[in-house]
Amino acid sequence: MLRENEMKGNSGGLEVGTPDASETEEVVGVLSRGMRDNPVHVAVFGADPETRRRKLRRLFGAAMPAMGWERHMLVARGPDGRIVGACGMMPPGECQLAGVQRLRLLPPMLALGPATLVRMMGWMGAWAKRDPEERHWHLGPVAVDAHAQGKGIGSLLMRSFCEQIDAVGEVAYLETDKEINVRFYERFGFELVGEEEVLSVTNSFMIRRPEGRNG
Repeated sequence: MLRENEMKGNSGGLEVGTPDASETEEVVGVLSRGMRDNPVHVAVFGADPETRRRKLRRLFGAAMPAMGWERHMLVARGPDGRIVGACGMMPPGECQLAGVQRLRLLPPMLALGPATLVRMMGWMGAWAKRDPEERHWHLGPVAVDAHAQGKGIGSLLMRSFCEQIDAVGEVAYLETDKEINVRFYERFGFELVGEEEVLSVTNSFMIRRPEGRNG
């Protein structure tokens, strides 16, 4: 969808567009820094912030090519051209790991250590069970770089995402482990459809239907 209907917008010196292959490492850096302190990541990867960042970078670095995130992603660039935010999404039918994808992700996941792997599998398994059966675009990961949070970058990315989803009349779905994120996503039309304790962290599951379409 994004390659066919690419959106570029400019707001306050920020430009929203799609990344190219040369920017993969930059996107991975933004995701690992921006999501380093998420509660479920603390539960999975431990209390040390730098350890969490390194492990997330390894995980996201492996997931980008394995799942093809870069093919369906929006990024926000600052006036200097650097990426400061990223909004990933997976097309209908592609958000669950296929056999080949599992094999590609296995070595980097094993490298995280057995205890971390067990916790990560519990977390991912809980999310996978909640994935809706109805056709949907799966939103995530969504992150703003640590130094750029609170400046409206996440809102700019979400407005761009919602405009594209509404244009094609699709349902969107996401998971989040932060209460403040629930309030944030509700501003863009997402509704809470369930909650579950995952590794002693409350995880919320939300659905957004395109404007003009009911239940």
